[in-house]
Amino acid sequence: MPNSPTDLPSAWRQDPPASADSVHGWRWAPAWILGYVALWPAPGYAEGVLVLGALLAIFKLLASRFRGGGELLSGPAWALTSVLFFAYWLPELVSAFDAVDQARAFKESFKDLRYLPFLWLAASAVANARGRRITFGGLALILAVWTLDALIQAIAGTSPLFFGIDTIKLAISGHGMCTVAEAAAADRLSGVLGPCNLKLGLVIASLSPFALYSAGRRFGAIGWLVAAAALGVVILLAGSRASWITYGLVLAVSGWRLLGWRKLAAVFAFGAVMLGGLTVFSPQVRERIERTAQAVTASEQGVDNALSGRSRIWGAALCMARTHPINGVGARGFREAFPACDQAPGQAAAWGEGPAFHAHQIVLEILSETGLFGLLLWLAGVALAWRAWRFADADARERARPAMLALAVTVFPFNTHLAFYSTFWGGLTLLLAALYAGSLLARDGQGEAER
Repeated sequence: MPNSPTDLPSAWRQDPPASADSVHGWRWAPAWILGYVALWPAPGYAEGVLVLGALLAIFKLLASRFRGGGELLSGPAWALTSVLFFAYWLPELVSAFDAVDQARAFKESFKDLRYLPFLWLAASAVANARGRRITFGGLALILAVWTLDALIQAIAGTSPLFFGIDTIKLAISGHGMCTVAEAAAADRLSGVLGPCNLKLGLVIASLSPFALYSAGRRFGAIGWLVAAAALGVVILLAGSRASWITYGLVLAVSGWRLLGWRKLAAVFAFGAVMLGGLTVFSPQVRERIERTAQAVTASEQGVDNALSGRSRIWGAALCMARTHPINGVGARGFREAFPACDQAPGQAAAWGEGPAFHAHQIVLEILSETGLFGLLLWLAGVALAWRAWRFADADARERARPAMLALAVTVFPFNTHLAFYSTFWGGLTLLLAALYAGSLLARDGQGEAER
């Protein structure tokens, strides 16, 4: 990582600003990032906001010939944001050269270049105190609204926000957000994302540090406890056991600094009681608890049932890693390579018909789709992110703590995951990486960051 702005390419050095926009940073960046997140329930529009933000960022930088870059981000923040992007993107590009589906792999890798300017935009949104206040506070507010909406759905059976979105979509296009079959098949709380996009638990768990830290700062321990309970109920009812693990990590890390270990233990005890109560009243929660309990059986089938068939998927991922050890089968090539590595061809799968779409585990996804080359680059990105945290001062760590925790629990390796090279989850993860780099190495702490 560069120790000063002079270590950066000449285009990124801190020349005099070229415009009022540069003098004050991109003041519109926080609103743009919040708009992108708020539109996640409508993925097409969210993607449009991302692309427009990336194009606007490139236009602004080219128009000023990269002058005044130091007014947008500190030199180390430019470097760390870019390095984290390339740790994600280069494995995707290299894996495309002998991918199972080369055309699609190259198309996806070149399309994902849009993330780089968008990450600069996201990092600049939190590069000063005003931007962090708007961005982190806005994320907390969005999460609060989504949580309240999900609680209403748990009581009334309908998400008001999704009902509104679905009604607008029906009026515009003549069909709703989800098909009747998708709505009928939903087996958990779906909230604003809807029954055809059952990711509510994982999204809220990953973003929960922003809400918990905001509640703790504004209302102290009582505010943190109320927020933790509301988020916890929604995450439990949303049904993803991966989100339960993610949220447990968030509670442990954020709670001990505010409450201490003794009070935090009481919080987890209350959570266990709440889980037991939901097991009685919620068939979905009860089914997942019963499925998890099958892991203690001695049979291989019991373990596989507890993991929703993931042991079969993980075996296939290891097979791909053995047969394509250098650069994998190609990012997003898992489904095409799965039949050749399926350990039980012809047998009904726990996830339903068809091949598995991805490895459901970050390390196995990287190994199977991008090989050892990809794993080494991802580890290099982790090492640089950790190095930046290690050498940052106390003030820098404090302002970046929500983004750091959100990113850390999202990529926590001892859990199951969504596909990191998919548009939705990849975009969420890279956004958290940019918020972490931009807030840790912010302009208002530039002197400390350079030292």
